[in-house]
Amino acid sequence: MNCKYIEGFLVWLECEKHYSIASINQRLAAVHAFYKYVQKENPEYIELCTSVLGIKSKKVPIVPMNYFSADALKLLLSLPDSSNAEGRRELAILTLLYDSGARVQEIADLTFGDIRIIKPATVRLTGKGNKSRIIPIMPQTLAIINVYMDDCKRKTAAVRNTHPLFFNKKGEKLTRAGIAYILAKYVNRARNIRQDLFPDKVSPHTMRHSKSMHLLEGGVNLIYIRDFLGHSSVVTTERYARSNPEVKRKAIETASPNVLPPENYSDSQKEELIEWLKSFI
Repeated sequence: MNCKYIEGFLVWLECEKHYSIASINQRLAAVHAFYKYVQKENPEYIELCTSVLGIKSKKVPIVPMNYFSADALKLLLSLPDSSNAEGRRELAILTLLYDSGARVQEIADLTFGDIRIIKPATVRLTGKGNKSRIIPIMPQTLAIINVYMDDCKRKTAAVRNTHPLFFNKKGEKLTRAGIAYILAKYVNRARNIRQDLFPDKVSPHTMRHSKSMHLLEGGVNLIYIRDFLGHSSVVTTERYARSNPEVKRKAIETASPNVLPPENYSDSQKEELIEWLKSFI
C-alpha cells in the first residue's frame, strides 16, 4: 500500500462517499497511527512510512456555532403546557437540558437517583469515558423537576433510584432521537411566533452551546466552563470564546482604556473630524 493508494482512498471518501472533512481526517489519523507503529517496529519500511505520514489532513472549515439568545430561550421554555403531565415532563427535559449544559445522551441516561433535591440541588451526569461530574442546578429548574417527579411517583416507586428519569409510555428511557423530537417540536412552535430568534439548524446540542455562551457572556472563567461541560481540555472550550463576537468586544473594551491614550477631542471637534473624513469617501 503506497502513498498514492492512500491519497486515492481519501479522494474516494470525499467524492464518492461524500464524507465530511472531519470524518476523512479521522480515517487519515488512523492510517497515520498504523504507519507510525510500522516505522517503529520495521525500520526497513521507513521510506514508505515517511511518505504516508507526509499526507496532511485537510483544514476543517469553521462552521458558525448555533445557540439561543436569552430571549429565544425564554420563549421556548414558555411554550410547554404545564397544566398536563406531558407538558410538565417536556418542560423538565428542556429546562434541565439547558441548565445543566449536558450532552443529550447524558440527559437520556439520567436516573432519579442522579438528582439531588436537597439544597444545594445538583445533577450527576455521566459522560464520555464513563466519567461523572456533579453540576449545580438552579432553584427554578429544581422546582420544575420536583413537579415532574411528583407526577411519576406511582410509576417509579418500586425502583425509584435506578429508574430512568425521563421515560416513554413503556417505562423505557427516552432515546436521543426522542429528546431531539421534543426540542424540535417546541422550536417549530416558537418560530411561528418569532422566526428571527431561532437558527435554521437546531439540535439538543444547541442547548449545550447556549448554556456555554451565556456563562461566557456572564464573565465565567473558561476553566470553570471546561469543568462544567466535562471537556478534557480547555482548548475545546476556547472555541466558544472564538465564536462569540460579544465576548471579543467586551475584552477589547476592557483592555483599551489601559492601553490607548486618553481622548483629547471635544464633541464638536469629533463632529468636525468626521465631516472632514467624509469628504474623502
